[in-house]
Amino acid sequence: MVIKVYIASSSGSTSIKKQQQDVMGFLAANKIEFEECDIAANEENRKWMRENIPEDSRPATGNPLPPQIFNEERYCGNYEAFFDAREDNAVYAFLGLTAPPGSKEAEAQAKKEQQ
Repeated sequence: MVIKVYIASSSGSTSIKKQQQDVMGFLAANKIEFEECDIAANEENRKWMRENIPEDSRPATGNPLPPQIFNEERYCGNYEAFFDAREDNAVYAFLGLTAPPGSKEAEAQAKKEQQ
């Protein structure tokens, strides 16, 4: 399973750049394997990303903006969804991965199961 992060290397938006760095920095720091898919430099990546974001996750107008996160072909979400999952200690669940033993998320999951 490979997490794919769709980014735009040549985005003029500082907030998009910051969000992309935030997602990739978090994945790298937690040793979660991921692949960077640049939609600015590769038309195929852009096309694939846009075609595979579910209808209910698309913006009302315009195209979905990076970063967009997938686990292989399964859509995980955009930056806001990632941010919310991180705040809730639920990033592994968000990514469709098993939380490593000893992580905050695994401990939170174990507590839930005991209740």
